[in-house]
Amino acid sequence: MNLIPRLQKDDDENHDGESGTGTVTRTRTKIKKPSLYRVILLNDDFTPMEFVVHILERFFSKNSEQATQIMLHIHNSGIGECGIFTYEIAETKVTQVMDFAQKHQHPLQRVMEKN
Repeated sequence: MNLIPRLQKDDDENHDGESGTGTVTRTRTKIKKPSLYRVILLNDDFTPMEFVVHILERFFSKNSEQATQIMLHIHNSGIGECGIFTYEIAETKVTQVMDFAQKHQHPLQRVMEKN
């Protein structure tokens, strides 16, 4: 982003070396907010509820009460949102959860979708 004004010279220079008029322009860059993505956990019949609560606390910084509420929502509805993040952060969290679940031999399913 260039916030320093630039001086553009018109081609009105005399042969005597005198400058004509100059125009000062300012370049503005429009900043676009990044797209946001939802990280979602899906219910299954094999992953223990306590493990899902642990995932929510560890990777999504939920307190015990929030994690329990989200886990119950996942259990009852089949799906639950863990958080909304920029693409890179959402992708990292999905990968961390996948690796952690596989390490502990749980088939926990997770998805990332554009908000």
